[in-house]
Amino acid sequence: MRTILAGLAVGLALCSAVAGAALAAEPSPELIAYGKTLVEAGDCAGCHTADPAKPFAGGKRIDTPFGAIYAPNLTPDRDTGIGAWADADFTRALRYGVAPDGSNYYPAFPYPYFTKMTKDDTLAIRAYLGTLAPVVSRNKPPELRWPFGYRGLMRIWNAMYFKPGLFEPDQSQSAAWNRGGYLVTGLGHCGACHTPKNYFSADKQAQAFAGNEIGGWYAPRLDGAPRTGLKSWSVEDIAEYLQSGRNAKSHADGLMAEVVVNSTSKMSDADARAIAVYLKGLPPARRETIVTPPDEAEMKAGQAVYAKLCIACHEADGTGAPRIYPPLPANALLQSVNPSSTLRIILDGAHTVTTPRAPNTGEMPAYAKQLSDGEIAAVTNYIRNSWGNSGPLVTPAQVAKARKQP
Repeated sequence: MRTILAGLAVGLALCSAVAGAALAAEPSPELIAYGKTLVEAGDCAGCHTADPAKPFAGGKRIDTPFGAIYAPNLTPDRDTGIGAWADADFTRALRYGVAPDGSNYYPAFPYPYFTKMTKDDTLAIRAYLGTLAPVVSRNKPPELRWPFGYRGLMRIWNAMYFKPGLFEPDQSQSAAWNRGGYLVTGLGHCGACHTPKNYFSADKQAQAFAGNEIGGWYAPRLDGAPRTGLKSWSVEDIAEYLQSGRNAKSHADGLMAEVVVNSTSKMSDADARAIAVYLKGLPPARRETIVTPPDEAEMKAGQAVYAKLCIACHEADGTGAPRIYPPLPANALLQSVNPSSTLRIILDGAHTVTTPRAPNTGEMPAYAKQLSDGEIAAVTNYIRNSWGNSGPLVTPAQVAKARKQP
């Protein structure tokens, strides 16, 4: 009898220990809430949501110079999502780009940036994703040109370009600067769009945040370049832009508008300001291009188009109506060495992004059908080289190429 009772006691103790461990492993509401802020800061939904009715279920096509990749399912479905993953699997995927089966992810998944994240933050993200509704959505195989479809090649790419390691705080800088650096270079993966790439789509580290063409748009410089970077922006200007999608100097459009709506507009005031503090500390990564102004005939042709179609909103002096119609003088994106974003806006029109902080709308019509390639080139050259602006010459051939962008 004593043996039986002793066995029952041991069994009850084991059950209690197991139950206690399971209870302890349950993520707290605070951890889940923190994970949600990290997921928003990383704009995970931006890539991993193809169908808004099925958030984080993957399937979104991501075009790369080597073909297309489809974002995988991040919901906790055990068969097609990450529900069966161990915590270690999730951390290894984020920080090292390695799937649970040992295969390598392609760097379209920004693990070269996420490697700077702490383990605690990766687990907070996992805790939040675990609260999502499971969705059955099988991952689609990539559609890459030969030989890039061989994942084994990623071992070579990683050996050449991937440097794993946590973000290293700079003790000589403020807490805000270090928080901003953690977000910009890690979780926020800003360099994925704003840093130029080499032939193999690896960052040109010596030109970090010096601007890059992506998806038919130009992600502008985030460094301190005087004319085409953020030197003329204050910390307050940058924070306002991140949180509202506009400020007195510029408006977000295209891919950046999506980032503002899905990510930066949801950040805390402290995090938005921290990013701004960090970016204001970036020195110019490369010299700005010396520009030869357009000839007089080109400027007159552009001025005629501007007077007919643009002056009503942007005014004769280009000042516009800040936060409604963006000003053109000293506009850093407008003067960028690459005119892709300017051409996209003129061809396709623009809709001012709306956020809780800036709900009022603005709109610019599309001129693709109304203007010829030569007329669009002329007006682009005019606004890029008036009111003190200085931008490289845009040709009709560049406009024709921009028209073909999907």
